[in-house]
Amino acid sequence: MTVQLLRSPGPDETRTPEQLWEQYLVEKDLAMKLRRAAKAERAELYSSAYDELFRRVPHHSQLSKKASPAQRARRISLQIALLRPWLTPQTTFLEVGAGDCALSLALAEKVAHVYAIDVSAAITPTTLPENFTLVLSDGTSIPVPEGRITVAYSNQLMEHLHPDDALDQLTNIYRALAPDGVYICVTPNRLTGPHDISRYFDTVATGFHLKEYTFTDLSATFRRVGFRTVHQCFRKGSTYVRVPGPLARCAERAIERLPRGLQKRASTTRLVRGLLDLRLIARK
Repeated sequence: MTVQLLRSPGPDETRTPEQLWEQYLVEKDLAMKLRRAAKAERAELYSSAYDELFRRVPHHSQLSKKASPAQRARRISLQIALLRPWLTPQTTFLEVGAGDCALSLALAEKVAHVYAIDVSAAITPTTLPENFTLVLSDGTSIPVPEGRITVAYSNQLMEHLHPDDALDQLTNIYRALAPDGVYICVTPNRLTGPHDISRYFDTVATGFHLKEYTFTDLSATFRRVGFRTVHQCFRKGSTYVRVPGPLARCAERAIERLPRGLQKRASTTRLVRGLLDLRLIARK
């Protein structure tokens, strides 16, 4: 069977089109189960679906490729640059979906206290600073002291949640924030996607990105939950510029009005992609 791709893989993708197709079929099947599952089932399915994916697709990039120390340091540095304007020695910081806690551990040296939330402690360090609390969650609950968090953060997380669970999680993050607290949410923009394995075969996300959003989508949801203001951040190199919400929505509308082919070409330019990549700054 000859597999045709809708877009060319990047230089870091070394697998064959047939291997990408294999992952796509498995991931799409598992993602469909998550989309159709009842809420009570999804908490268990989130972890078991990924376990099954990695078992059935041994060539998955997360298994075969590991970031170098320099790449890891670069990623952490960029995230700290995004967060820096809201961090002080008095900050109580929350990372949702902390994974190996590399970012949270780096910030523990700069803030008063860090809460790191994940669904599993499998890859988290066993030795943690005194001002660091590791919390396990079912994927939507935020079991930290209510009204205490001054800065909350998630990176590449919301798109992996069922839309109903994403709303529940956002509501719980809002409750955890102190008055005037800030939530920084980084997630791919639907207009430049899809961003999961389905980017090679579909025009919308059908893999483990259960829903990809636009700024317009998310800012409306954030305001529905109760956030007073929602801005976007434009990245230029290692610095970030805050973009007012109305301007971000106008940029999205302009891109959406383009014919599909032109929309895709425009979204590959650095300027458009930098403007559309979602880094939401929401204040309680």
